[in-house]
Amino acid sequence: MTSINTNSSAMAALQTLRNVNNNLETTQGRVSSGYKVGSASDNAAYWSIATTMRSDNGAIGAASDALGIGAAKVDVAYAAVESAIDVVNEIKTKLVSLNESTVDDDKVWDEVKQLQAQLVSIANAASFNGENWMLGATGTNSVVTGFVRTSGSGVTVTSETITTGSFALFGKNASTGMADTASGVLKDIAAFTSASLASGAVAASLSTVETALKALTTGGSVLGSVSKRIDLQTEFASKISDAIESGVSKLVDADMEEESARLSALQTQQQLAIQSLSIANSSSQNVLSLFR
Repeated sequence: MTSINTNSSAMAALQTLRNVNNNLETTQGRVSSGYKVGSASDNAAYWSIATTMRSDNGAIGAASDALGIGAAKVDVAYAAVESAIDVVNEIKTKLVSLNESTVDDDKVWDEVKQLQAQLVSIANAASFNGENWMLGATGTNSVVTGFVRTSGSGVTVTSETITTGSFALFGKNASTGMADTASGVLKDIAAFTSASLASGAVAASLSTVETALKALTTGGSVLGSVSKRIDLQTEFASKISDAIESGVSKLVDADMEEESARLSALQTQQQLAIQSLSIANSSSQNVLSLFR
């Protein structure tokens, strides 16, 4: 039966066209944004998880930056200790050379004075962002060495306190902030005079040098182990960040190959639905022919 009041075929075709248009709009949105879950309305559970994971990834990025600053502090301090060891070894060589009768003691002393000055220069220059671990005979300093992911509070950075005073080259002058050679592991070497190089005093001076070298070597070992830990933690943070990013991608990113195929199919369906609606609408025109 054909009715001029109700066109069931047109209604069905129109409903089909609406569904196709809705699906086409969704697919076009995914293609343009690259997300299959772009808002909570798309999938509340996945959107919530992805939002939390993105936040955690940002915190891990900040923790990585803090690790980078910590690594820089340690690297500067280690470079200073390493340079100080080289200079102290040079002083040791000069002291040993005094056992040779042909060596000019005054010239050796001139060289030692320059090496003493170099140690002070190293200590003063070993600063990163205003923090100098080579100054302060009783100092302690903290450095970020890792981060912890907790279920309640997200990402929390962890730090380690290093007793830098045990290997600080010199003390720190409270008023100038520069090296105070009256304290520190090199204070006795800084106190060397020409008398320290005199015959009979060389053995005691060599003993002083060995003590200083032992303290510097221990300090270098501490800094090296901390540096290694920071490097490992930085690498781990990078891997964790990549894993989180990959996990978020699996939850919310659109499969572009699949969406492309769906888009093509929906565009074809849209054309067919329009054609079907056109045919359904034309059927009511055929009723006129019955009255001619």
